Amino acid sequence: MINIIWFFMIIIGMIFAVINGKLDMINQVVLENTGEAVTFAIGLTGIMATWLGLMKIAEKSGLIKSVGNILSPLLRFIFPEIPKDHPANAAIVMNVVANMFGAGNSATALGLKAMEELQKLNREKDTATNAMAMFLVVNMSSVQLIPLTVLKVRSDAGSLNPTEIIATTLVATGVSTIIGIISCKLMERK
Repeated sequence: MINIIWFFMIIIGMIFAVINGKLDMINQVVLENTGEAVTFAIGLTGIMATWLGLMKIAEKSGLIKSVGNILSPLLRFIFPEIPKDHPANAAIVMNVVANMFGAGNSATALGLKAMEELQKLNREKDTATNAMAMFLVVNMSSVQLIPLTVLKVRSDAGSLNPTEIIATTLVATGVSTIIGIISCKLMERK
C-alpha cells in the first residue's frame, strides 16, 4: 500500500512540475539528493558495522548473557512465553542494547534475528504471538540512552551542540516504551 502512495505522490509532483514549467528542477533535486543519500548511507554503514561487530564481540565474550541475566526479571515480565534459556532472549537483549545506544540501523539485523527465534516458538506460523507483538512495540519505541544515529545526523548538519537532545530523547523514548508495554499487556491475547 505504501508503494502505491509513494507512486502517486511522485506522479502528482511530476504533473505539477510539468504544469508549472519546473521539470528541470526535478532533475536537479534528484541528482543532488541521490548524492546526499549515498553519502549519508556510507556514513551510517560505519556506525552499523561498528555496532554489529561490538554486539558480536559482546555475545562471544558472554557480556550479552550477563546483561540478559540482569534484565532477566524484566524480560520474564515482558515476555513470559519465552523459555528461560531460549536464543530469542539473547537476540532480544542484543537488539535492546543496540537500540539503547542509538544504533537503530544495526539493531534491525538483531531484531530480525529475534523475530526469527520467536517464530520458532510460534505454533500458529501465520499469526503473531503476544511475544512477537510485544517485541515489535519494545523495538519500535526503544529507550535511547545515546542516540548515535541522530547525533551523527545533527553533527553532519553542522549543529553546534549535537548532544543537547540526549536528555529529552531519554525521557521521550522512556515514556513511549512504558506506554507501549502497558498498552500491549492490556491487549494481549490470553
